[in-house]
Amino acid sequence: MEDIYNDLIMEHSMNSYNKKKLENADYEQIGHNPNCGDEITLELKLSGDIIEDMAFLGHGCAISQSSTSIMIDTLRGKTIKEAKEIIKTFIAMIKREEQEEEKLKKLEDAVAFRNVSNMPARVKCALLAWHTIEEILDEK
Repeated sequence: MEDIYNDLIMEHSMNSYNKKKLENADYEQIGHNPNCGDEITLELKLSGDIIEDMAFLGHGCAISQSSTSIMIDTLRGKTIKEAKEIIKTFIAMIKREEQEEEKLKKLEDAVAFRNVSNMPARVKCALLAWHTIEEILDEK
């Protein structure tokens, strides 16, 4: 199972269809990790309280880039309320505060980052996009 997760992370890192400029974005937020130089510009388009679309541009390690792409796939189509709950669960998983399988199901493919908590130097990489979208949604 771990190999499947590794393949998923590498696929999103190298071939992310979410890495593009989003036309007519409602919100744009820059996320930066000074520890390793990861930087993203996250764009968000809303339709009422539903996340209609998201995209990103930027550079960084495989973990930060794939986490951003998978986050976009996970949150697209969700309400702001649902997205905030998913974000909270993802952050708790990475911090080892949430391990209950039933609650982690809502993360969909983002559960692939579960073992990042075993690599302290990579935790901020995995969380960069999630904290960035959290900043956008907290303003809503």
